[in-house]
Amino acid sequence: MATTGMQLLGLVLSIIGWVGGFLVCTLPMWRVTAFIGNNIVTAQITWEGLWMNCIWQSTGEIQCKVYDSLLALPSDMKAARGLTVLALLICTLALTLGILGIKCTQCVGLPSLKARLARVSGVLFVIAGFLILVPVCWTAHSIIRDFYDPYVAAPHKRELGPALYLGWGGSALLLIGGSLLYAGSNPPGIPSSPTFSSDESSPRRAGGPAQVKGYV
Repeated sequence: MATTGMQLLGLVLSIIGWVGGFLVCTLPMWRVTAFIGNNIVTAQITWEGLWMNCIWQSTGEIQCKVYDSLLALPSDMKAARGLTVLALLICTLALTLGILGIKCTQCVGLPSLKARLARVSGVLFVIAGFLILVPVCWTAHSIIRDFYDPYVAAPHKRELGPALYLGWGGSALLLIGGSLLYAGSNPPGIPSSPTFSSDESSPRRAGGPAQVKGYV
């Protein structure tokens, strides 16, 4: 049977991961200026995100500008845009199905249908977690590759921004929450663990010795 506590825990973790994924998609802090060599003392810090880049001045002023052209963006950034937006849409659908399918709600009357909806919600949350994890790891790999590339000039090198760490955390919450939601939503009639009958209740063992007859 469905475990309400496990369902609620999985749904809460998935919602937190969904909020983290939304922040990852909107924050312009995927790539941050790297302070190397003579760039230790600088008057401004550059932030680069999926939709805009920002410049933080030493005076505290922040100037942001949306990218002029989508086609001019690198391939990894265009893929990250599509995957994160798709992940957020899948999370929205999964949240709707999860609310309908958890045991403590009365939106759906059939227990078997509720369990199936909750399981589908858990699978969708796991898929969304992978969709966020892929562009975050891809961007981190390209940043680290360029950082150690001697042919890339120091002013063009970047470091891992806070949005990437938030993406790793959000995707982990989606993966864990979706797994808990799926595991706690067994349809009625399917036991969570196998059951075994007692040896004394077996008709063969009970009637075996009594049916042995001797013949002369």
